[in-house]
Amino acid sequence: MHVPDGFLDVPTSIGTAVVATAGVAAALNGARRDLDERTTPIAGLVAVFVFAGQMINFPVGAGTSGHLLGGALAAVLAGPWLATLALSVVLIVQAFLFADGGITALGSNVLLMGLVGVWVGWFAFRAARAVLPRKASWVPLAAAFGAFVSVPAAAATFVGLFAIGGQADIPIGSVLTAMLSWHALIGIGEALITALVVGSVVAVRPDLVAGARDLLAERPLEIRKQVRA
Repeated sequence: MHVPDGFLDVPTSIGTAVVATAGVAAALNGARRDLDERTTPIAGLVAVFVFAGQMINFPVGAGTSGHLLGGALAAVLAGPWLATLALSVVLIVQAFLFADGGITALGSNVLLMGLVGVWVGWFAFRAARAVLPRKASWVPLAAAFGAFVSVPAAAATFVGLFAIGGQADIPIGSVLTAMLSWHALIGIGEALITALVVGSVVAVRPDLVAGARDLLAERPLEIRKQVRA
């Protein structure tokens, strides 16, 4: 979903850059509450995983590319504030070192993946958790739902930006069809990968999953007595 240089006009690019900057600034402030000895390594690992996943691109038409976003996965594992920062760092590195996504479109890409992808995925995850049983074993399913919803949501946001300031001579209907159809399929793959990764971490170290920590706090304390012969 990386937006290339020149695909959106200057006013739209400036507007998305302002929104992205404000979002990253808010994430920096919010992340101060989340950083500890558990979340810091997880945030780093999430950034590496997302970076690797996003480097696998394929064209979806209208001059854009499709790939895994990783926003919901990052939010569930590290929390949404740290996830926004991790995705932003990944996108900056990709733009400046790998020419993946335009530098002038960096604000647009951070908005689409670091804000919309992360926060829509997080809120969808929380909504799913609200109706599912309050057990850690259900967290991967809720995470999969968040991942599935986040991908077409980011794609739809891009279509809205293109309708406002798109520079390519492509009918908006063609852009909408290409983006939503392909990213619906990507959403299914992302949901499966997110469920597998979150499920693996929950099974071994549920305390490392930001989206499951409140469930651990609700567990009753068990005290086992040792009987000596």
